Amino acid sequence: MKAIVLNENFRLEEAVIEKPQPKKHEVVIQIKASGFNPIDYQMIENELERKLISSPVLGRELSGIIVEKGKDAHQFSIGDEVYSGSGSMGSSGTYTEYISVPEAIVARKPKHIPFEQAAAIPSAGLTALQTVRRLKLNHDNSVLVTGAAGGVGSFVIKFLIAGHFQNITATVGSEENRQILLGLGLKEHQIINYKQENLAAALLNANNNQPFDFGIDLVGNYMSEITADVLKINGTYADVTALITKNAHEILFNKGTVIMNISNYSYSMNKDYSYYKGSLEEISKLIEAGTITAPNYRTIGDLSLETVLKAHSILKNNQTQGHKLIMKH
Repeated sequence: MKAIVLNENFRLEEAVIEKPQPKKHEVVIQIKASGFNPIDYQMIENELERKLISSPVLGRELSGIIVEKGKDAHQFSIGDEVYSGSGSMGSSGTYTEYISVPEAIVARKPKHIPFEQAAAIPSAGLTALQTVRRLKLNHDNSVLVTGAAGGVGSFVIKFLIAGHFQNITATVGSEENRQILLGLGLKEHQIINYKQENLAAALLNANNNQPFDFGIDLVGNYMSEITADVLKINGTYADVTALITKNAHEILFNKGTVIMNISNYSYSMNKDYSYYKGSLEEISKLIEAGTITAPNYRTIGDLSLETVLKAHSILKNNQTQGHKLIMKH
């Protein structure tokens, strides 16, 4: 079967690899669409992320059709339309035609949305849902969300609004992204352009000149320092990027802040597969009920080296414009 693989020189190339055979608790999925994530190109370029490579085929989320089952896989039927955050738990990554994964990490895709849109959900949706769940917010808490128009950020805003949380302040960097957040239900005064001068002061002003109870930082680097500055003493900082700076870490330590590390990967370490299936099933129900909308997506192309390189370039240059990048198979 066709695949885009990482060679020994850490360069991507097209190749033909063997079609996977399911282990006893696995299903084989014919991939109809797969999503791109920053970690895909970071695995190629960064030594830290490179340690997460479990297959020369990259890609971590998909939607598709079940075409084969292991002898002890009984939760699905051949022909079922499903989606999954496969991470490093599959026979390979998702830049290929077929993948074998434990049936315990697979969920039925939300009805009435295309495969491309379903493939845009797992990585961002799982991360956002974990973040909101673990923070255990009260309705009077104030929450700052940086990078709110991105894939994870959009889901975070949707979950917060669905949970009737009011005290939300979000950062964006463009008019287009501001319109995305207005479309999700935020008000003008809740959306702050991070490019303005005296950003910390503007954020505090948006929160009635009070420091925030919670900071969900989806950007890191400079924004980790801004988030640290505007958090209250003994507040909580949700670190989704692992791009927190030394200076931000010092501020957070001095404030006695709880730093909550958000990682979907951690559940695969313990083979806690129920986390993946259960979370995806919850997201499906919310989308099917109309409680939240399915994500914006942009199909870049079909299964090819050209498509993968184009997607990686768009991600690196932060040109997604609030759309999840998808490859059609």
